[in-house]
Amino acid sequence: MIFTRNPELGKCKTRLAASIGDQAALDIYKFLLDHTVAITKNLTVSKEVHYSIKVRENDIWDPNLYDKKQQYGDDLGLRMEHAFTEGFSKGYQNIIIIGSDMYDLEQKDIEHAFTALESQDYVIGPAEDGGYYLFGMKSLNSQVFKRKNWGTETVLQDTLKDLQNNNVKLLEERNDVDYYEDIKDIDAFQKFLR
Repeated sequence: MIFTRNPELGKCKTRLAASIGDQAALDIYKFLLDHTVAITKNLTVSKEVHYSIKVRENDIWDPNLYDKKQQYGDDLGLRMEHAFTEGFSKGYQNIIIIGSDMYDLEQKDIEHAFTALESQDYVIGPAEDGGYYLFGMKSLNSQVFKRKNWGTETVLQDTLKDLQNNNVKLLEERNDVDYYEDIKDIDAFQKFLR
């Protein structure tokens, strides 16, 4: 499952936009969305893209490869819980969720995460900011989506506390793109920062 924001001027990557402006932030987000398509389109699993505001028919997400869904819930935890609940009710046995702002995530990382779920109950990709960029599980555990301050540096720590009696595979720490400092030294982003 890929969670995405609708790419609209002034409504995405707002923390990044505070430093580089709305248009540059939107252009970077579109670039990150294209990267997310590139690293997921060839995965041999069922794929869903979950839109933040409205499902778009004619966009970069090929409806032959991705089921398109609407996110439901007042906060990120409720939206993820709803998506996992729906996925398990359809009979899926291993479900992974990723965001759409991970420049240093590759297809092999997602494949590695699915492999980890064969022997582990949970798989988590820790983000440098204290959150996570990937979360996967074999059966629904609603607890992991409750009592979290989403978007803060305590999310990963609080999630690991919820899972302390379970088998958890931690992937390599990665950097998601939220602030200017996250991209200022990466060549691929320089064209957006001029």
